[in-house]
Amino acid sequence: MADMTILNPTSVVLADDHEMVRESLARVLDSSGTIVVKAQAGNGTEMLDMVAQHRPDCLVMDYSMPDHNAPEAISQLIEEIPSLKILVLTVHENVHYAVRTLEAGAQGYLIKSAAVDELVEAIRTVHSGDVYISKKISPEVWTQIRRPKREREGLESLSKREFDVLRILGSGMTLQDCAQQLDVSNSTISTYRTRILEKLHLNSTAELIRYAIEHGVVN
Repeated sequence: MADMTILNPTSVVLADDHEMVRESLARVLDSSGTIVVKAQAGNGTEMLDMVAQHRPDCLVMDYSMPDHNAPEAISQLIEEIPSLKILVLTVHENVHYAVRTLEAGAQGYLIKSAAVDELVEAIRTVHSGDVYISKKISPEVWTQIRRPKREREGLESLSKREFDVLRILGSGMTLQDCAQQLDVSNSTISTYRTRILEKLHLNSTAELIRYAIEHGVVN
């Protein structure tokens, strides 16, 4: 009997802003015999277009790309194509990023340093309907996900909007810049800033910026 997995390979769109990384990963996937790369994208806009055009079984997407907010893109894609399986590929070993992406609807979170060894296994896992998390951080990620949100600490205690404010203010932007980017009032951003300082046990914007850098929220 023919191998139905080979006759019906898993279709993938691969999104990463580094062309050499994309090409390398595409070769690994295409040589697997069970996965075919239908298209590649170098930014968030291209990614959305390629997914809409090719309707793949699985999207392998970098967390950080131009024109791209990973959790928002994941939520949008899952709403538009509920059957789509999303595997996030990233350099971030931060448990917070993994929790955010999984709670947004992704089925997998893979650290790039382990990509070559784990990528095919990860795609097969998410395509089958299971969740895949890089072995390096899996235990801690599951611990955080199972913990009630009210009991979470640090970055995990922040709401999505609070995290967005932390990311923007942490990059050195002013309250006014942040308010303009998120399309809210200055007073609203000030309130978010106060909540963030309280939750993270910080005392000033300078400490907030340092915290954001040290925890990988900003580069």
